[in-house]
Amino acid sequence: MKTEHASVCPLDCPDTCSLTVTVEDTRIVGIRGSRANPYTEGVICAKVPKAFPELVHGERRIRTPLKRVGAKGQERFERISWDDALDLVHARVSAVIAAHGAQAIMPLNYGGPHGMLAGGSMDLRFFHRMGATLLDRGPLCGGIRTEAWLGTFGTAAGIRPEQVAHSRLVVAWGNNVTWSNLHLTPIISRVRKAGGKLVVVDPRRIKIAEQADLHLMLRPGTDVVLAWAVAAELERRGALDRAFIERWVEGFEDFMALARPWTLARAATTCGLDAADIARFAEWYATISPASISVGNGLERNQNGGSGIRAVFALPAITGKFGVPGAGLVNGARYVFAKTPARLQRPDLVPPGTRTLNIVDTGKHLTDPTLAPPLKALFIYNHNPLVVHPDQNRMRRGLAREDLFSVGVEVAMTDSMLYCDVVLPACTHFEHHDLFSAYGQHWLQRAEPVIPPQGEALPNTEIFRRLAARFGYREPCFTATDAELMDDAIDPADPRLEGVKPSRIPTDRAIAMTVNGGQDAMLFANVFPQTPSKKIELASSYLQKKYGARLPPGGVALPAGADLAGLRQDDHVHLRRHVDRRRDAATRDASRRRAGARPHPEAARARVERAGRGPSRARDHRRGAPRRGVEPQGLLDAHDRQRPDGLRAGPCHPRRHLRGCLLQRRARRSGGLRLKEGSLRHGQSRRSQRSPHDR
Repeated sequence: MKTEHASVCPLDCPDTCSLTVTVEDTRIVGIRGSRANPYTEGVICAKVPKAFPELVHGERRIRTPLKRVGAKGQERFERISWDDALDLVHARVSAVIAAHGAQAIMPLNYGGPHGMLAGGSMDLRFFHRMGATLLDRGPLCGGIRTEAWLGTFGTAAGIRPEQVAHSRLVVAWGNNVTWSNLHLTPIISRVRKAGGKLVVVDPRRIKIAEQADLHLMLRPGTDVVLAWAVAAELERRGALDRAFIERWVEGFEDFMALARPWTLARAATTCGLDAADIARFAEWYATISPASISVGNGLERNQNGGSGIRAVFALPAITGKFGVPGAGLVNGARYVFAKTPARLQRPDLVPPGTRTLNIVDTGKHLTDPTLAPPLKALFIYNHNPLVVHPDQNRMRRGLAREDLFSVGVEVAMTDSMLYCDVVLPACTHFEHHDLFSAYGQHWLQRAEPVIPPQGEALPNTEIFRRLAARFGYREPCFTATDAELMDDAIDPADPRLEGVKPSRIPTDRAIAMTVNGGQDAMLFANVFPQTPSKKIELASSYLQKKYGARLPPGGVALPAGADLAGLRQDDHVHLRRHVDRRRDAATRDASRRRAGARPHPEAARARVERAGRGPSRARDHRRGAPRRGVEPQGLLDAHDRQRPDGLRAGPCHPRRHLRGCLLQRRARRSGGLRLKEGSLRHGQSRRSQRSPHDR
């Protein structure tokens, strides 16, 4: 018998989709989006229904505790009991503490599941009580943007992504919206259909750039220069809101002193852009309101990342583009939730003087003979560092150390688990309770198990409860149930919960994290900066105290001949070659369409063979799509995908291959595309077989 259950996607993604899971005989047989979360509205990405059932029930699933019996890196383990596994972990870790101290132990975890319980609750209580080395996880992804936000606005929330629907100008800056912020894409499309404009700032010709009215394909690492140049041009145009700056902006003159030297011409040279395009962007930002900017994590992937993000955040500050629907920044969503991390994670248990290591430097620390105390034991969970971290070879050498005791807690066997001495089986998010906030939208959700734990797998919370008991930690916080942990994660007194405990939130609907009795959060309408000055701090006291970076750094030491990203000209040629080719091809094909030119069939065949990876075939590169072939001449099989209107559909164009799409269209028009009998009639145009609905 099939049953359907509400759930939530735990992936490291800003959207945090609500799900409907179909279960048959304790097996997941289907996953689709649900409408419990109004923002995600039943739409999910392709990888969730395709990959999750295999993750839960597949051959790589870890169902029992394992002990390594071969060399590190070899998949040679033997099954052991939970008692034996916990005894072994306790004995080896206790020996490390006795020889080197508790700081020789470190948790190596990141954003595997994004549930508040599985992602960081009982596990952090355990390591804080132990006195293990603290891990700064933010620098691996998103942390730079978060620090830039905190330094500029404090813990104030930005606008909901749904607010973008009210914008007349949308700027996607370093945000690959189509793949990394899926549900913002249709909102942007509606804005453009209503006459609004879209500006994309990205070094690559990302998918959303195909819709853009202006794509600023700048050199990597030069975002700070572009933002400075736009700020300076806004000032030259008289587009600054002086009254707003006087009342709400701290450090304006210091910031502008960095921006003013960047003329359009100078910035264009540094960024690899046309000065006219920068001027057009500044003109639109000055004259079109409301305007919203969505800043992604792409900016922080270079040594100027924090400076670039801070400079972008300054643009609405100096123009006063806040306080109305659709105006401001689509960032800072995490601060709309009434989180209580001090209660959930218990940082008060950390011994004074405990060191903190940067997660990005883990490979370096594991191979550093001078590190004192050395890292002698790792707990790897919610993470696959051998795949995710930079400098993979050094990470591999570190994990392969025979004097390093590694404990893995994982759902399925990964590259990193192969280097662990003990592997403990963890539940997937479909097998335990959890609470889900978000960092890209304003809805709080809860999920319950939809299937029982597979094999002997346990939730992360229970695994670390048992570890705490084995290590003799008897405080009440180590026996808290999952329900109690959820009530510790979110303030139960928050009025938006309407008296319902976080552990009792309904699973069939999301709770809107509004402000002032049901209003959408909007900076300078109902939300205000929470910085020390209670203003937008372009010169940040927080960042000065923490990093000595009161202002975005105006200069950095670079290798000879390198630009602001530390890249030489040869690097730019390599990075931009593929986007230049796509842009040139699109321009050339558009010109031919306008001129009515059609290629000779033999020329079309040659192009398809060059671009299609094989004689007379062009692959469909859509995610999850079955492989289908396109032949400019000869026969073509119709596939079995059904249209919503019940008609059988012919093979789809490879939508991510512009040239291939154009060639197929031209081949059909020239009569060179034929179909087998039984699908459509020989020689008949596919267009003539479509219904009016298709057109």
